Amino acid sequence: MLRKLYDWTLSIAAHRHARWWLAAISFAESSFFPIPPDVALMPMVLAERKRAFEYALICTIASILGGVAGYAIGFFLFDTIGEWILNTYGYQDKFEAVQQSYNDYGAWIVFTAGLTPIPYKVFTIASGVTQLNIFIFVVASIASRGLRFFAVAALLWWFGPPIRAFIDKYFGLLSVLFVILLIGGFLAVGLLF
Repeated sequence: MLRKLYDWTLSIAAHRHARWWLAAISFAESSFFPIPPDVALMPMVLAERKRAFEYALICTIASILGGVAGYAIGFFLFDTIGEWILNTYGYQDKFEAVQQSYNDYGAWIVFTAGLTPIPYKVFTIASGVTQLNIFIFVVASIASRGLRFFAVAALLWWFGPPIRAFIDKYFGLLSVLFVILLIGGFLAVGLLF
């Protein structure tokens, strides 16, 4: 399945709507979609290296906008659903303690989540739920997502065809590694929260 997705993204890299697809995937991943935009970014950069940093910018901007949408989901839906759940189980006091701790370290939490395979959407939504300062949230998101996507683009731009040959040769192994990191990210979130 991942091989088909990889081949598909390579085929759309030169398509006139490739940038829109990349933006849509990046936006969705930050708020509700489980697949990171790197799956689209990497083959697109490999197909058109001269556009590497343009693609990284698209990923960064769309991811930040998606993160703000995730923040809004947490901020606006918590009042209707979240509080009822907390009150039903008597966790309101515990939530307030977690909220304070999250807000004390929120910039670092968002920054770390934006760089790692830990699902970023969990932290965009959590930031809205805990009402982390939106300015802090956006700045941490810009720093981490920009660093991540521009670093990926720079490495692929620099190494070019040899890295593409490496990915093609070891795609199966890399896919397994990707799935392990993705599942590990979800497990880390479960253990941390």
